[in-house]
Amino acid sequence: MKVLGGDGPFGVILATAAGIPMYADIFGTIPIAEALLAKGARLGVVLSFMMGVTTLSLPSLILLRKAVKPRLLGIFVGVCTVGILIVGYLFNGIQGMLL
Repeated sequence: MKVLGGDGPFGVILATAAGIPMYADIFGTIPIAEALLAKGARLGVVLSFMMGVTTLSLPSLILLRKAVKPRLLGIFVGVCTVGILIVGYLFNGIQGMLL
């Protein structure tokens, strides 16, 4: 939990990447998010995990691949990944003011 709860820069990236192979809706990630927060994970890390699961999950990307062209799918993944990382680092930075 040191990686996810500490002040290191890799918690947000690791949490986002950990969510990619999972398939769940936002309500399925809430118990996991509560457990991560209870164990000391930072708020931005938890948000990044939740957004990674719901936006970048592998099963969702496979389904999207059938509907859109590969280039558009790549742009979607890139924009979403950058957005998730920005939100994660932002909330890690302002966590002290929020909680």
